Amino acid sequence: MWRKLTFCVFLYSSLSLLNQVMADNEPETMQDTAESKKSFAEELAEKGSSISDDKFLHGFLASLSVIIVSELGDKTFFIAAIMAMKHPRTTVFAGAIASLAIMHVMASFFGYATTVIPRVITYYLSSFLFAVFGLKMLHEGYRMSPSEGQEEFEEVNEELRKREEKENRGGSLELGAQNPDVSVFSFVGKIFLQAFTMTFLAEWGDRSQLATVILAAREDVYGVCVGGILGHALCTGLAVVGGRIIATRISVRTVTLIGGVVFLLFALSALVMSPED
Repeated sequence: MWRKLTFCVFLYSSLSLLNQVMADNEPETMQDTAESKKSFAEELAEKGSSISDDKFLHGFLASLSVIIVSELGDKTFFIAAIMAMKHPRTTVFAGAIASLAIMHVMASFFGYATTVIPRVITYYLSSFLFAVFGLKMLHEGYRMSPSEGQEEFEEVNEELRKREEKENRGGSLELGAQNPDVSVFSFVGKIFLQAFTMTFLAEWGDRSQLATVILAAREDVYGVCVGGILGHALCTGLAVVGGRIIATRISVRTVTLIGGVVFLLFALSALVMSPED
């Protein structure tokens, strides 16, 4: 099942890149003169973005595929899976996705801020960084053991257990003496905050966050935002619903290897696409 899913992500990314290459090879109209030509950032600021726009779609597909291959089997994935086994799934999902969405939007617009630099520089620099990430993921995947997912799951589970023990020693929820409604509200709020903070800390400086910054520097920032948030929602939802069964059966090694190939595809796209397209 996981091999089919990761293969579909890989195929999806390849088709999106192929579609962009074919669009780039179409003949340009005579109206595009040197005087009227604007940078990608200027066009985006002036016209905005729409779902039917090719640039939006390419940024959407690129971000969606990168997030999926980066987040499946990641630490944030296991945090959501383990917490959902012990606490209400809806609360855990809400806390985790709120954190991931905020982080993703921040990273997207941080990458968009780099568009003040000439596009040709950010385009080829981002392609180089994609190549570095891709080769690093292939190297990590090649050296991973088949039980890497199980080991990561147990490590995160132990970390959460120690955190809960520390919180229990520091104070209790003081049930009984308080109003039951207030206690339930406090409990739900505590779980939401725990899921939010642990996901935030695990995601900070993560590979997917860095990849988002790089993508937003070369793609439509709105497409990157929407595609990335949807990718995070799919991965987190899968972790919350599947819990331990999915978390322990997922092949982190396979996902990492395919993720490396996807990153390299985006790097190689610089050889066939123009920075101004």
